[in-house]
Amino acid sequence: MIPFDYHRAEDVASAVALVSGNPEAAFLAGGTNLVDRMKLGVAQPTLLVDISRLPLDTVEVQEDGRVRIGTNVRNADLAANTFIRSRYPALSQALLAGASGQLRNLATTGGNLLQRTRCVYFQNPTTPCNKREPGTGCSALEGYTRYHAILGASEDCVATHPSDMAVALAALDAAVVVMGPAGERVLPVSDLHRLPGNEPQKDTVLDHGELITAVELPPAPARSAYRKVRDRASYAFALVSVAAALELDDDDAAVPVIRDVRIALGGVAHKPWRALQAEAVLRGAAATEDNFRAAADAELRHAETLNGNGFKVPMVRNTLAAVLRDLTGTARPDASAPGTDHPEGPGGPDDAGWEELNS
Repeated sequence: MIPFDYHRAEDVASAVALVSGNPEAAFLAGGTNLVDRMKLGVAQPTLLVDISRLPLDTVEVQEDGRVRIGTNVRNADLAANTFIRSRYPALSQALLAGASGQLRNLATTGGNLLQRTRCVYFQNPTTPCNKREPGTGCSALEGYTRYHAILGASEDCVATHPSDMAVALAALDAAVVVMGPAGERVLPVSDLHRLPGNEPQKDTVLDHGELITAVELPPAPARSAYRKVRDRASYAFALVSVAAALELDDDDAAVPVIRDVRIALGGVAHKPWRALQAEAVLRGAAATEDNFRAAADAELRHAETLNGNGFKVPMVRNTLAAVLRDLTGTARPDASAPGTDHPEGPGGPDDAGWEELNS
């Protein structure tokens, strides 16, 4: 770890001024990702501006039903918040599915959104990586690809975004409040992160020195849920995850109609992937297994797999269908019936050993 200077910020304006004025400066909050990268030699800031003690650590419910979450709210506190647990279960479930209890006690809302990929080549300074050193190449293309992207990737980068929380926030239509040298702006969480294109080193649309100060949630949807598929039941990044929020026209109907739906996928792209094609198929459609799988197929039509991650395609299809069944009260089809799609092994989220379903 290289030497660096440390400054404890007294307010948002001074923190933004210090970081924006120094291209090698970085904000420090919980440090659960940044400090790891500094130890590995992947990040080498010369100045750390500590924002962890700024008064941005509250969850405020507004009169219009919206919720404002301060950037310094710890992941453990947000997951345990009674209002969040009851009204936005997808967010609480996503937070509890991420990392360990110790890390959730330190990790912050803003920091969680801005964590960088856990691609093994990005974290190894001895290997070529366009995200770490633009122009050096992507080692993952011919390497270990189990955790890598099947949607929106490029020949320069196939890494995936690691955040569970960000996937839930995308499905909940959340927005981030950002303060920078030019003042404050608000943008949808779905627009915060970038696909890699030919600039994979840029994870987000934020300019250097811009600071996320809060996350804003719209009024809660009627139903929401998050499900994560991973190699082990704890402390593992998603192979695939699905967050969904929906409204039904008639909850008591034998086959309800989906009035509105928002879906985001994790573990499949460089950013939390808003499943707009799947949403279009489902909006106004009956809540049936056939429609759930047709929606998944529409979203996966342009999926491109690598040697080692092709199982993610059926895994997304099955996991999305499982989440939608849970949210709509639809019975699971008989897996032995002709035409059902429940492949064995890692392609089927209901198979023991491949998914922890009730985190």
